[in-house]
Amino acid sequence: MARPNKRTTLREVAEATGLSTAAVSYALRGKHVSKETEERVRKAAAELGYEADPIARALASGRTSTVGVLAGDLQDLWQQQLMAAIGRELLAGDRYALILDAGGDPERELALAKQLRDQRVDGLLVSPVDPSAEGWSKIADAVPVVSIGDALSRARTAGEVLFDNRAGIDAVLDYLRGLGHRRVTVLTPTGPSTPDRPADVYVREAADRLGIEAEVLPCPQELDAATAMARRVLANSPDGRRPAGALAPPTAVFCFSDSIAYGVYAAAAEAALTVGRDLSVVGFDDHPVSRVLTPPLTTVDWGLAEIAKEAARLAVAAIEGRRVRRKRILCAPRLSERRSAVEPRRG
Repeated sequence: MARPNKRTTLREVAEATGLSTAAVSYALRGKHVSKETEERVRKAAAELGYEADPIARALASGRTSTVGVLAGDLQDLWQQQLMAAIGRELLAGDRYALILDAGGDPERELALAKQLRDQRVDGLLVSPVDPSAEGWSKIADAVPVVSIGDALSRARTAGEVLFDNRAGIDAVLDYLRGLGHRRVTVLTPTGPSTPDRPADVYVREAADRLGIEAEVLPCPQELDAATAMARRVLANSPDGRRPAGALAPPTAVFCFSDSIAYGVYAAAAEAALTVGRDLSVVGFDDHPVSRVLTPPLTTVDWGLAEIAKEAARLAVAAIEGRRVRRKRILCAPRLSERRSAVEPRRG
């Protein structure tokens, strides 16, 4: 009978190089040895077919090399792009992203966060659905947590990469007001169970200050569901009725994600309305698809690549126990003016 393949051990690599197992371990990780020793050890390991045992490494180091990445809602195309970028940043440092989707559900979000904690991930990055939930405190006490977007108000996090929503909302509403819009519908992915998210609170304050008549309505981010909601906003639902208590049809729609804006484009086309002429639409995260729409979508660029880089950097620093100069990064918005927002039509 053929012998089953036997895994080459660290000790065998040590014997082949005449070094201690500790020195070989350091060399394979590129630490505390000369470049010449590192190259000699790596060559011997390759010749012997040595592969590190991830279970043994985790037991020895207390780390799994996995980082939990919890998305608020992967129906949002921009969040998909962000999670992928974070995964690449972590992989560049030999860490692996375990990406989970809360689906916009705050209870599911906490359950998944606890599951990641119990699976002994080295750290957790989260784009929270409910940043004020009490459960974040215990999770952050057990594992380094980096929050993206909104701060976890009840938890001591290892770092924060926050969006300056006040500046972003001010930029959009000032822009629309300057064009002459006074009736604006704001479509937000925030659900009824989390009505007090910072952006949703502030948009109402900003609209009042600017003299804009605004209604803030929850809207799913999945395309068909967003289109259905937009039909109602544009008074084009099958029964011809707008949402109960809604204001007159808006001259502009401000969407808290570009994914929602794509639904508004679809509903406008069904109603024979031309975006950029009959209706103004503004997004809030500058997904690449927004540049190729007709007309291209005016939206807000938050610098996705830098967000991913900073979030991964803070998480890795916390995992390794390194101090960082700034644990709180505030991302400034940049309004990308295109052709989807114009002066409202008269009459």
